[in-house]
Amino acid sequence: MNGLEPLTGEPLALDLLNTLPYAAQGPPADHLADAAGLVAWLAREGERLPEAEGVREASPDDLAAVRAVRAHAAVAVAAARRGERPPASALRGLNEAQLAAPAVRYAQWDGDAVVVTPRRSGPPGVRVAAALAEEVAGLLADPALARVRECEAEDCTMLFLPAHPRRRWCSATRCGNRARVARYYQRHKDAP
Repeated sequence: MNGLEPLTGEPLALDLLNTLPYAAQGPPADHLADAAGLVAWLAREGERLPEAEGVREASPDDLAAVRAVRAHAAVAVAAARRGERPPASALRGLNEAQLAAPAVRYAQWDGDAVVVTPRRSGPPGVRVAAALAEEVAGLLADPALARVRECEAEDCTMLFLPAHPRRRWCSATRCGNRARVARYYQRHKDAP
């Protein structure tokens, strides 16, 4: 691992894709290379992924389920961003992940009213994979997908949904600063 944390705070489907190997500085890093990486990433996502609450360890099967969703998501999102039809195999993989742990709207009395919360059954990895596949499906159907950008830094492949149309980098502190420093040094190097 190159020491950089994975980019988070984008739509959850993009955060998943941003765990793919990249090399913003140093050797490429895959933030889901092992079960410990999966657990660390799930902890970073916090409340955004209720299915991951309390996950302190992950099995190889858990890791495989999440990585399979990530692989299908990468193919489907890349095709959709190019304006192409996502491959049927990628869509089928996302659907199968959701079917492995469908969400049930669980109703319970909280003392004052009926509260409904979605719940999934099954091993942690299957539940997390299903929730992530649902997020990816939502992104694929969202018109905002057309605005998703790849970081303009030469050695970064992070994806982001810009809140401002002039945003060029995944993170101003990560790639933006490096690009500005590189431009500064280039200007001063070329100066007489």
